[in-house]
Amino acid sequence: MASPTSARVAAGENIDYAYEVTRTEAEWLERLTDEEFVIMREGFTEARKSSPLWEETRPGEYLCKGCDLKAYDGRWKTVLDIGWVFFLQSEPGAVMMNIDGPTPDYGAMSQGLDAVTEVHCRRCGSHFGHLLIVEGRMRHCINGASLTFRPV
Repeated sequence: MASPTSARVAAGENIDYAYEVTRTEAEWLERLTDEEFVIMREGFTEARKSSPLWEETRPGEYLCKGCDLKAYDGRWKTVLDIGWVFFLQSEPGAVMMNIDGPTPDYGAMSQGLDAVTEVHCRRCGSHFGHLLIVEGRMRHCINGASLTFRPV
């Protein structure tokens, strides 16, 4: 397993919102692998090209690995050689946004006021990734470890 990098805000913890699905840390650790836990619950970022989902092209749905909510549809997926999972948009009402700290892996400065927009699951608060401008378009840059792919 490649080591995840760039922890910022733990999965939506700094907002006042009642998630539909809540679990204790022990329950999350039982449900997720160590890598999935640090990405989804502690806000880390997986290593580039570490998830097979980054180059998945079959029609299908992408579900939150934390609560099985359909978050993305394969129709909106774009394969970029950068090595993460990219979507042009999420399913309506599936994700929430939050301000995340500077992320040097994405070109943001490690100090100062630079920040990126974090994307997390609306139902369980699990960290998915970030909104980024890539190749001139706003895209959801998502950790494959946060998603389960279901072909249709």
